[in-house]
Amino acid sequence: MPEKTSNSKALETGELAALVAELREDEALLYIEGRLAAGESPAELLRACRQGMQMVGSMHEQGRYYISGLIMAGEIMRLAVELIRPVMVGKTCGGNSWRVLLGTIQGDLHDIGKNLFRDLLECHGFTVMDLGVDVSPKDFISAQLVFKPHVVAASALVTDSFPHLRELVRLFDAGGRPETGRRPFILIGGGQVDERVFTMSGADQWGEDAFAGVNICRGFMERNQ
Repeated sequence: MPEKTSNSKALETGELAALVAELREDEALLYIEGRLAAGESPAELLRACRQGMQMVGSMHEQGRYYISGLIMAGEIMRLAVELIRPVMVGKTCGGNSWRVLLGTIQGDLHDIGKNLFRDLLECHGFTVMDLGVDVSPKDFISAQLVFKPHVVAASALVTDSFPHLRELVRLFDAGGRPETGRRPFILIGGGQVDERVFTMSGADQWGEDAFAGVNICRGFMERNQ
């Protein structure tokens, strides 16, 4: 458990992060419910959950947690976001008009990170169209004609799916958005995505995790309002 300090907010954040990191699902969710009822900032609670997830990732790298631990932590995070989302959306004053088209790229069936990213975007008031998993670049193009997204976000964890990221960007470069002549901002991410994959893809930016992706989308929105 984190060392206690005289700073109550630091103590509370440390307690929640520890509950997530120790995979104590019921206690973590009860804690969140209690803090929300007491008026705690939902953004602070999300940050604490993120710290817990980072601790889980570190313990996995150290061999203290197996894949099952990562899955359990992901489920705790999903349930936590379900609790926090209604409160956070209510604080965004009705949301915003920014749209994100999202999917896991063709050849990849992973969706834990994608789903968390979707939930966090909705917490911050974005409108999201989630195409699911194993989505071809052509399906992204077809969806954007109807949805008209400001951001297209593609997740990829399987290395064999990386060439499809490049194809996705190529098709958007060729097609753009008919009403503006410009393509949407393209963001990629996933556990195996790094600077090398980002450079290969030709995307506009990449995020290390769901939280980083949300910050990128918020920054893009603020720059273009």
